[in-house]
Amino acid sequence: MFTAALGAPETILLAGLGGLLVGSFLNVVIRRVPIMLEREWALQSAPAESNADAHGEAPTAPFNVIEPRSHCPHCLAPIRARHLVPVISWLALRGRCASCDTPIGKRYPLVELGTALAFAIVAARLPFDASLLGGLLFTGFLIALALIDFDTQYLPDQLTLPLLWLGLAASVVAPLAPGIDPSQAILGAIAGYLSLWSVYHAFRLLTGKEGMGYGDFKLLAALGAWLGTQAILPIVLLAAIAGSIVGLIGIFVLGRHRDQPIPFGPFLAAAGWLVMTFG
Repeated sequence: MFTAALGAPETILLAGLGGLLVGSFLNVVIRRVPIMLEREWALQSAPAESNADAHGEAPTAPFNVIEPRSHCPHCLAPIRARHLVPVISWLALRGRCASCDTPIGKRYPLVELGTALAFAIVAARLPFDASLLGGLLFTGFLIALALIDFDTQYLPDQLTLPLLWLGLAASVVAPLAPGIDPSQAILGAIAGYLSLWSVYHAFRLLTGKEGMGYGDFKLLAALGAWLGTQAILPIVLLAAIAGSIVGLIGIFVLGRHRDQPIPFGPFLAAAGWLVMTFG
């Protein structure tokens, strides 16, 4: 049986290459999951309507992360398999659609490269066993959630709740940190949810405003399930400090309005990943 030591070069390389492929899939998830939510809400509010939505998709047609096949959002031409190779295809096409020459955003290859780098770092920090698989899965979910929240200020239940349940399951099979047993995972989930829930309601009572969404509570509950109660305070502190710095830069440097909301999910996700990876 093949085994590899902690941070073995071959393990890091394989994880990085796998991260490129996962990053390509995450691009699909990041774009389509918000559309799936909007379509679901539209059907619930007006189930009789069957006109195409703002993204050019008919509400009655199958639409998920598998169907329809990948296509250009501008001309809707299907993307050929040879144009789906992570990073390389984008470079070969010079960042443009092969059918209509419309520019393709730089974020697609950046997500692929970022996922590859994150996977390689996780592989360097975790042993080559089931916990590594859990760490990579955890990382993929966090990348998708962070970018969806950044784009839309949604933290979909379709991702936060599976992440929570997977964290509870990992505490039985392959915990990410020493001492994370099922009881710690359950307490971590409860502590994560209640901590932000309490802050939310205290802030609303004091100011009459909503400082965050319920998706943030669920995301921190999922982080607590994976990392235990001892991770909640470092995650919240890191996320709050980073969010405050970014908010102040936005206000005083970029001229952002004080009342313009900033999604908190990306900061929670980044802090959770850092705590998982570096302890």
